[in-house]
Amino acid sequence: MKNICLEISDRQSTDSQLVLATVTRTRGSTPQKPGSSALFGKNGLMAGTVGGGIVEGKIQKMAAGAVFSKKSGHYHFDLAHDISNTEEAICGGQISVLVDADLRGSLSIFAQIKKSLAERIPGVLITIVKQAAGDEVKISRHWICESFTPSLPAESLKKIIPEVNKLISDKNPACFYEIEIGDSAEETSVLCFLQPFFPPDQLIIAGAGHIGRALAHLGSLLDFEVTVIDNRPEFANKDNIPDADHIIVKDIGEAMDEIGNGENIYVVIVTRGHKDDASALRPCIGRNLAYIGMIGSKNKISAMRISFIENGYATYAQWDKIHAPVGLAIKSQTVEEIAVSIAAELVLVRNSKR
Repeated sequence: MKNICLEISDRQSTDSQLVLATVTRTRGSTPQKPGSSALFGKNGLMAGTVGGGIVEGKIQKMAAGAVFSKKSGHYHFDLAHDISNTEEAICGGQISVLVDADLRGSLSIFAQIKKSLAERIPGVLITIVKQAAGDEVKISRHWICESFTPSLPAESLKKIIPEVNKLISDKNPACFYEIEIGDSAEETSVLCFLQPFFPPDQLIIAGAGHIGRALAHLGSLLDFEVTVIDNRPEFANKDNIPDADHIIVKDIGEAMDEIGNGENIYVVIVTRGHKDDASALRPCIGRNLAYIGMIGSKNKISAMRISFIENGYATYAQWDKIHAPVGLAIKSQTVEEIAVSIAAELVLVRNSKR
């Protein structure tokens, strides 16, 4: 959902025929979980997924019709069909999908989300769904964060705000929460979906060589905000590393000293040699970082460990928190395989935290 929300405004400006589908509820075994979203246009799927296969095929047909009808709906699917039925899903569960055929009313909300996350302010997207005529629903969205509270009825906010505070404090972007709130105008209850959004975790890559470039690409695919640091402008540039959000051309040690603290910062050190590795690593010791990883042979890592501890740069406990050699042991050989092993370890650490 995150990437889709951030790009809807840009896509809408060039293509007004967009439909957003979001999984709102599941039961039993399903191909996707609540919060998963897909963006459809007149030519089919553009980004994301609501599960693939038969379910997504059905949603795509609905989206194709909704592109022209501009009618939104909340649809429910039973996936517990017999294996002999080749036209239906056989996962065994149930899934509900909200199809929003008129995103124009939410453009300002998606812009607010983009602005808040750029300022590294977390918040929660509030999606209110009211039943209209027949199968049609009316959808309204609101954004709430520490610097902004939407104009909603006080009785609704009284129910929403405690849940919002919990979602923010839990720091789990995979959450998707459903509550019912009152509609005083019609004296009925309506569905309200809450989905938290957090600034992306930061991946700091020290080294703009082959592995740094490959890892920057994978980090971007994995929704990290990627920064690459190197003192060689011929390597640290947008042509060489197009997937980096930020590129810093500076002495590596000095630049690493400026990265700050934070449990959402992941550091991977893949410089061209022992000297630069040590310069990049020293400023990271003792900081409250989510992850510190450094490439190198076992002999090199062992020698650096002895040097750091003997010189008082790190304690035994601090060194033990460093992932060195970096990456999961998948017998990687090529640059790309090494980058995959590092990316896999980043995912493991990030998901274990959640």
